[in-house]
Amino acid sequence: MASTINVDIVSAEGAIHSGVATMVFVPAIQGELGIAPRHAPLLTMLKPGEIRVQTVDGEELSFYVGGGALEIQPQRVTVLADTAIRAHDLDEAQALAARQRAEEAIKDTIDQMGIAEAQAELLRAAAQLKMLEKIRKLRK
Repeated sequence: MASTINVDIVSAEGAIHSGVATMVFVPAIQGELGIAPRHAPLLTMLKPGEIRVQTVDGEELSFYVGGGALEIQPQRVTVLADTAIRAHDLDEAQALAARQRAEEAIKDTIDQMGIAEAQAELLRAAAQLKMLEKIRKLRK
């Protein structure tokens, strides 16, 4: 079927999602990408954020990714994520604790590598908290 695209989201823990979609939105390094069926082939890196998958039933599924790689083929989207979590499985307390640890590490770390790692953790925690806030607004 030409009006759909196959979507696979995989992390180190295993497959998170596999299915058919009409549209996919991903947080690429250079900005959000909207991927429709018959999209031109592309390889790019992902930043921490939300992947949205619009199913053929009109439902929109949300997933958090902590970064990774994206491969687009005309009929397939493959996400190889560092970490991937279904949006409804995100834990706000864990994200808040991760943000706090990262902020403290940035203040207490002297070496550049430690600061970079703490900043990356801070970005991941901020992306999770942003998704949780969006979910909270949608439920109201």
